[in-house]
Amino acid sequence: MCPRLRMLRILIALTAVSFWAGISVRAQSTASDICPRPPARSTVSEPEDLRSQNGMLRVDFTFRNYADANGQSRYCYLYKDGSQAPTLRLHPGDWLILNLRNDLNIPVDSPHHGHAIAISDSCGGGMMGAWATNLHFHGLSVPPICHQDDVLNTAILPGAAPFEYRFQIPADEPPGLYWYHPHVHGFTNAQVLGGASGALIVEGIERANRLLAGMPERVLIIRDQELLNPDAAPLKSTVNAPVLRDAEGDILNTGSGFGKPAKDLSINFVPVPYPEYPPAVISIRPAERQLWRVLNASAITYVDLQILLSGVPQSMGVVSIDGIPINEDGLAGNRIIWKSHALLPPAGRIEFVFKAPPEGARASLVTRSVDTGPAGENDPVRPLADIVASTDAPEPRSSLPASPAPPIPQTSAWLGNVKPAHERKLYFTEKPSDPKDPKSSTVFMLTVEGQEPVPYDPHFTAPNITVQQGGVEDWIIENRTQELHAFHIHQIHFMLLNYNGVPVDEPFLRDTINVAYWDGSSPVYPSVKLRMDFRDPNAVGTFVFHCHLLEHEDGGMMGTIRVIPPPSNP
Repeated sequence: MCPRLRMLRILIALTAVSFWAGISVRAQSTASDICPRPPARSTVSEPEDLRSQNGMLRVDFTFRNYADANGQSRYCYLYKDGSQAPTLRLHPGDWLILNLRNDLNIPVDSPHHGHAIAISDSCGGGMMGAWATNLHFHGLSVPPICHQDDVLNTAILPGAAPFEYRFQIPADEPPGLYWYHPHVHGFTNAQVLGGASGALIVEGIERANRLLAGMPERVLIIRDQELLNPDAAPLKSTVNAPVLRDAEGDILNTGSGFGKPAKDLSINFVPVPYPEYPPAVISIRPAERQLWRVLNASAITYVDLQILLSGVPQSMGVVSIDGIPINEDGLAGNRIIWKSHALLPPAGRIEFVFKAPPEGARASLVTRSVDTGPAGENDPVRPLADIVASTDAPEPRSSLPASPAPPIPQTSAWLGNVKPAHERKLYFTEKPSDPKDPKSSTVFMLTVEGQEPVPYDPHFTAPNITVQQGGVEDWIIENRTQELHAFHIHQIHFMLLNYNGVPVDEPFLRDTINVAYWDGSSPVYPSVKLRMDFRDPNAVGTFVFHCHLLEHEDGGMMGTIRVIPPPSNP
């Protein structure tokens, strides 16, 4: 069939799907809630667990959407039993076979109706648009190829047969908290903001840190969403700062730590809406030690987590960051670092030991305010949950094995001990789309030094960076904007070497890190220096690096990297 005729038929079919879907969505808003969410002040329940059996986990997901009574768009991954976004639990070496059916309904009056981006490789459908979706398995070291972890070409369209993801968790994958979410360029922000995200756990953290053996574990996912009460004034107990908005309509940072937030937050889908912030409830047994596995699945919101008892910060024993135990591949033993708070950028994860308060005591899980810069969003201080200690509190649904297996042997040298072969510089910049109108929408860019600053273009197939598998490089990431950015790269992890030019002693691996905002006048830009690890053969292929504020990534703050095999392994 003529390619043009085939494309025309696809567009006609999609238009028809969108038309009837619009009628369907409006009918559903009065009939049934496809993506139900608990009410405010609910007790926090954990996601359902789907566990591998005999070395394999088979999952069938349906991706759905729904316009709630307030007109907000919700998105959800539905399992066959009706549960939303269950936690996928696998061991190193297990296979994940996940079939994803796209059942999205796009209203006719949506600004995205009829909009699509044709791409060259139709691995999973061939068109990027508001009705398309795919999956990214954030943090996992799986190949960036079709049916595994490709986000550049895979586009699953409504009405298509379920799309199969099939890959093996590497045998040496560090045990910890990872996650899954859509990654369709231009539309990722809307889908994640609507709730499309879930946790993925690689089991065995007690093997990396034997102090955790037998400990109950709790999965907590923080998400953001559009304000439920956008016209409400802040409570009198907070600073009534003026509401200013950026070109994208988000509420700007007040610089006060208070004021109206850019987005509402929820914890395991229990909303904590502005302006009263009614906290969710976490029920826990008195004085019990638990492993809390916390994911910031927000689209654009930073959180700085802290646990308060009578206003006094409580210690959190950090054992893992971004899915990687902080034991330097076993060289540091059973390491626990005690902190009074933990700053998580969007996509950041932390796993920590927490000891519950005594019987009858009520502690609070809060987020402290985050200074995102004069051009950043407002992320004020606010509560998330009341932690209530009671002897009749139910135990978390999962506990770590009491008798750990031996640690997983690591075959590569510790990254901090490897000499880099190359050094590069990349930098964040922004500009208005219309130079004559500073209030026009923002163009976001992440540029390799020596290249022209341009936003990411999905039609441009040449990579921004090419490296050879087996190598290690140092990258300097500069922020030349007046808002905070979160640098993230797919397929690999990295180590922070220095922050704003100052060496740091943080021998931990991450996949997402903050880069401080520029003050607008200093001759030196804020920066981080990272040691990038391209030794894993699973990194061979083409994948992306970007700011994980998804509004920025959708707006062009992204680039591509191609990892090629060494000459001896064509």
